[in-house]
Amino acid sequence: MKISVVVSSRTGNTAMLAEQVRHVAEERLGAGSCLYYGAPDTRVPDGDLIFVGFWTDKGTCDETMAAFLEKLSGKKIFLFGTAGFGGSEEYFERILHNVAGRIPEGNTVIGTYMCQGRMAQAVRARYEQMAKEDPGDARIQAMLANFDQALEHPDETDLCRLTEAVENVLKEA
Repeated sequence: MKISVVVSSRTGNTAMLAEQVRHVAEERLGAGSCLYYGAPDTRVPDGDLIFVGFWTDKGTCDETMAAFLEKLSGKKIFLFGTAGFGGSEEYFERILHNVAGRIPEGNTVIGTYMCQGRMAQAVRARYEQMAKEDPGDARIQAMLANFDQALEHPDETDLCRLTEAVENVLKEA
């Protein structure tokens, strides 16, 4: 089996996951099983399975990845991504649903994985400014707490869960 890993990563979180995907695939399938590893390209990579990694932008993938996904035809796809806001499987499922909605018919999503990822420090600064303007707002306090929690992600548990998801999809593909 030959695979491709296509990744769009703004802060390095999704790139960390993509490295794990490549490592697990090559360990399971052998060296040379990864035909392509890199950013979305105008050429659609070959392979039996494409692992597509994205960062979350407004509840879906970024525009570069969206444009790439819209070009796919007849592919088996494993979607994986990171989101700064996390902790809720329902939220992750909504994101995955939105991203999958960008994939044309004729392709098959055979697996998915999402986890929380750390955000840029500028995001915390923006939240802190919001908290100064409205110190009693519980929503803003929750956003600050989420930011602090996200600093530890992706963590070892996230990588172990991703490994399990990748191994399962490789067994079935």
